[in-house]
Amino acid sequence: MGGANHSVVSEFVFLGLTNSWEIQLLLFVFSSMFYVASMMGNSLIMLTVTFDPHLHSPMYFLLANLSFIDLGVSSVISPKMIYDLFRKRKVISFGGCITQIFFLHVIGGVEMMLLIAMAFDRHVAICKPLHYLTIINRKMCILLLVAAWVVGLAHSMIQLVFVIKLPFCGPNVLDSFYCDFPRFIKLACTDTFSLEFMVTANSGFISLGSFFILIVSYSFILITVRKHSSRGSSKALSTLSAHIMVVILFFGPCIFVYIWPHPTSCLDKFLAVFDAVLTPFFNSVIYTLRNKEMKVAMSKICSQFIIYRRIS
Repeated sequence: MGGANHSVVSEFVFLGLTNSWEIQLLLFVFSSMFYVASMMGNSLIMLTVTFDPHLHSPMYFLLANLSFIDLGVSSVISPKMIYDLFRKRKVISFGGCITQIFFLHVIGGVEMMLLIAMAFDRHVAICKPLHYLTIINRKMCILLLVAAWVVGLAHSMIQLVFVIKLPFCGPNVLDSFYCDFPRFIKLACTDTFSLEFMVTANSGFISLGSFFILIVSYSFILITVRKHSSRGSSKALSTLSAHIMVVILFFGPCIFVYIWPHPTSCLDKFLAVFDAVLTPFFNSVIYTLRNKEMKVAMSKICSQFIIYRRIS
């Protein structure tokens, strides 16, 4: 947080999503409902995978970690956004802005790597089923998880080390409802062209590159599945389609925000709300409604909880 010592600006003012009272009320209800649903859904996935022995497999281990990350995605932006909807002056401290950026990019980097790890898991399970338990063992799962966190931390810190030293002497108004590198850098009292290029290269092209790696991987897996007309093919296709939908939901807004050469404030805000509020909710829904094992396990966990509450 040492960058604050070189800046006159001690806080930033958000313009928010809209000035309309009616739309703010609608957004408050909408965001609150999906935020609570997302927190409950992803928490339930984590609990189900943890306590159901039938789900103690690499695929569900990675899924539980993805749900944990989705809890973070929701919590970094949504609570502050919901709280600010009815405030006339929406402010965040310099340190708070830097902290929000840090966690936003750590979580984003970890989720990218987890989605790649899940694609790798499905590739081995479908293309090399006889070697699956040898390749995707407990040690490999831990290694993939540690690698995801290392990449996420490095992804965030590499950018933040340069940005935190920028001088900010005003203005301090962000046409947004949260802090992120592109608009934050533009407020600095110095030439930031090279830093803006670095952010685009780091966040934008990494997102785009990861997205293409995943699409190519899943395309290869789908071709392999179609060659085999076994009973497991329909189950594999259902699992893969869920994974692909999650990939598109996560990477779509990220690629647009960082790569699109002519950004528009309204569209950026819509995509940010979608990414922060809707994507974590849809992830939990997609992975449960399209997975029979998960639905059965969840119903058992819920039944056990109801019985426990009645006894107690």
